[in-house]
Amino acid sequence: MECKFWLNTETFDIEEAYAYGLTPKARKQIRRIIFEHFDYIVEQWEVFQASQS
Repeated sequence: MECKFWLNTETFDIEEAYAYGLTPKARKQIRRIIFEHFDYIVEQWEVFQASQS
């Protein structure tokens, strides 16, 4: 199973780029988890990007 989602920080939205081998229920659960932790994910991505500079 594999999936990728794009996060839009301006609109607080999630776009599914792809999902292989996931049931619709699993995709829904993943989206919910991302929404529940949206701010944390964005914050950690920014920290990661800053450390790569």
